[in-house]
Amino acid sequence: MRPKKQQKQAQDELFQVRLEAICDPANALVKLADQIDWEHLDQEFGSLYSEAGRPAIPTRMMVGLTLLQSLYSLSEDDVVNRWAENPYWQYLCGETFFVHEKPIARSGLSKWRKRIQDHGMETLLQQTLKVGISTGAVSKRSLERVSVDTTVQPKNITYPTDAKLLNRSREHLVKLAQKHGIKLRQSYERKGPQAALKAGRYAHAKQYKRMRRMLKTLKTYLGRVVRDIERKSDIVSSDLKNSLTHAKRLLQQQQQDSHKLYSLHELHVSCISKGKAHKRYEFGNKVSICATNKEGFIIGSQGLEGNPYDGHTLQGALDQVKSKSC
Repeated sequence: MRPKKQQKQAQDELFQVRLEAICDPANALVKLADQIDWEHLDQEFGSLYSEAGRPAIPTRMMVGLTLLQSLYSLSEDDVVNRWAENPYWQYLCGETFFVHEKPIARSGLSKWRKRIQDHGMETLLQQTLKVGISTGAVSKRSLERVSVDTTVQPKNITYPTDAKLLNRSREHLVKLAQKHGIKLRQSYERKGPQAALKAGRYAHAKQYKRMRRMLKTLKTYLGRVVRDIERKSDIVSSDLKNSLTHAKRLLQQQQQDSHKLYSLHELHVSCISKGKAHKRYEFGNKVSICATNKEGFIIGSQGLEGNPYDGHTLQGALDQVKSKSC
């Protein structure tokens, strides 16, 4: 159901103090809350909800938490937990009185981002541009000359190694087989981690011949588990089928392949090299950022799948800025 609009309570509470009386009007978050067009955001995001069902969390609450998470580079857990400790954060999110409970569950933010998708995030970016122009943080003339650059947005994954991925895939298949009542001939629960540990130690000691032998052993373990599951299961569920597909992909991929699988839970991770001296390779997605030359105000951002050539991303970034700045 469409989210309810937050209304300022006109009547005072006996044992509560209004946030307007606590917060300093000169604070940056207070000024930001007064400049944002919350009615426009309600109309934009209200169409994403159905007319029936339980009322959703107010749009101002979700937008405010998203802005706070971005401003202070916090995780979803941190921004939800710290919200109950800060009156300025609550004022930004539209509360009238100080609240001591958490506003939402941690998973609410990720579900809301999936709901609004790319168009919703561009709407928020356009709103920040309007606030920047109205407050004088950026001038309209600065939009005529911009700088476009690309960087890497790392994914929340561990450093991918062949030994780690092969052993993790085998463990995941064994758990799914137990869940679906498939009795395996061997699970390699003890031998698998031992082989993965030896492979890492041999690589650290630069004993690559022994390391490759351990990788071959891990591939043998994973291949036997895959074939055992396929023999004993006629009808497989979607999660088991996807896990088998990922395992076969790991068994077939070679060192020089261009589209390798680097994570079992983040399938779109790419290996990107930006020429950094301290970090040769990064694992994530490429991001295009557009900012004004004078103020350095970010007016455009795009997430790009894979590792496209930087020159091919320029036109898309400029088109986004033109559409949002009109």
